[in-house]
Amino acid sequence: MIHFENYTIRPLELDDLVPYFNLVERNRKRLEDFFTGTVSKTKDLDATRIFLAEIIEKRQAKQYFPYLLVDNVTNEFVAFFDLKNVDWTIPKTEVGCYTDEKFAGKGLTSEAIKLFIEYCFKHFEFKKIYLRTHHSNKAAQHLAEKCGFEKEGTIRMDYITTSGEIVDLIYYGRIQK
Repeated sequence: MIHFENYTIRPLELDDLVPYFNLVERNRKRLEDFFTGTVSKTKDLDATRIFLAEIIEKRQAKQYFPYLLVDNVTNEFVAFFDLKNVDWTIPKTEVGCYTDEKFAGKGLTSEAIKLFIEYCFKHFEFKKIYLRTHHSNKAAQHLAEKCGFEKEGTIRMDYITTSGEIVDLIYYGRIQK
């Protein structure tokens, strides 16, 4: 766990079912295009329960690592972070995140991601952490640059959105120093 100010970054657990579902539900429209797996697998509480069990099983297999940013005062879920596409041979991983709209644009996610990335380099001993984002997501691009990621380039036709559109993604990388 990572603690800073009045916040904690901690692993997502099965007991987080209802507040996690509520986080997704409140932000579903914002997540539709680029968190297709999350949106499609959390349509109701039963589906979300299955989804959480699946991702926690992947965590136990060291293939996927879901985390929450939690407000310690209100216990609200502020943001969701995950490490996916883990490649232990390099070792590297992709970081993903989304912030509850209520907390977006306040610099909180940037501060949390900086700490989270440092934690991931030390705890998991990754040599590289990267993130991908669409050219329309200026907030994610700003977040990447603010958190020390360098733009590596654009991969054309790299992702299929919920609507079925295949789009280009900008890749940002950060190397363990």
